[in-house]
Amino acid sequence: MSAASRGLISRLRTALITPSTRTALTHFKTFSSESLALEREPEIDSIRSRIIQAKPGIMTPKSRRTGAIAVKCGMTALWDRWGERIPITVLWLDDNIVSQVKTLEKEGIFALQVGCGQKKAKHLTKPEVGHFRAQGVPMKRKLREFPVTEDALLPVGMSIGVRHFVPGQYVDVTGITRGKGFQGGMKRHGFAGMPASHGASLSHRSLGSTGQRDAPGKVFKGKKMPGRMGSSGLLKMHGSIK
Repeated sequence: MSAASRGLISRLRTALITPSTRTALTHFKTFSSESLALEREPEIDSIRSRIIQAKPGIMTPKSRRTGAIAVKCGMTALWDRWGERIPITVLWLDDNIVSQVKTLEKEGIFALQVGCGQKKAKHLTKPEVGHFRAQGVPMKRKLREFPVTEDALLPVGMSIGVRHFVPGQYVDVTGITRGKGFQGGMKRHGFAGMPASHGASLSHRSLGSTGQRDAPGKVFKGKKMPGRMGSSGLLKMHGSIK
C-alpha cells in the first residue's frame, strides 16, 4: 500500500467518527510532549505568581523565622529582683536587610539571605556587585543565609531591626571568638601547671608529661598542648533576649 492510500484511509476513519465518539475520546490522555507542556503551564503560572508580602501572621511550633547579623559592642550587667547579677552582651544590628529570597521551586529550599553594613562597589568582586544589582538592593558588607519555613518568608529589601525579636525570647548565637595568638597549656586549656615553689626549676608554667615510655612510644593525636588560641567559631545556645 502506498503512502498516499494510507493517508486517505486515515482521513476517512477520522471523518467517520461520530460526535459522541469524539467526546468519549477526549477523556483519554495522549502521551506526547505537547500535552505535557499544556499540563505544566498552570504549575509554571503558580510559581511565577508567588508574591511574598510582609504581613502579620500566626507562627506555629514548627515555624522557623530568619535570624540577623549583629556586631558585638561590649559587655554590661543587669540585676534581677533577687539581686543576682546577669552578664549581658550588647549587640548592634547594622542595617540588616533581606538581600535574596530562596524558594522551593527555584533553589529547592526555603531560605532568606540577609546582608548587613555598607560597602563600596570597588571593594567587592564583580560577581558580588552583579548579585546585589540583580536583586535591587544596596551593597552589603556581610551576607548570611538563614533557612526558614514557608510561612516566615520576607520580601527582598525588607529591613530587619531589633523589633524582630521580643524580650524573653531564646535564641542561638554563633560568631568568631577573639584571637589571642600562641598560648601555653595553662591559659589555653586551664592546666594547673607545676609547683610554684620548690622542686620546679624554670618550669612553673610548663605542660608536664605528654605521653608514656616505650609503649606506645608516641604522643596521641588530639593531645591538649600549647598552640594558637581563639579566632574560631563558637555557638552559644539558648541565650535570652533582654
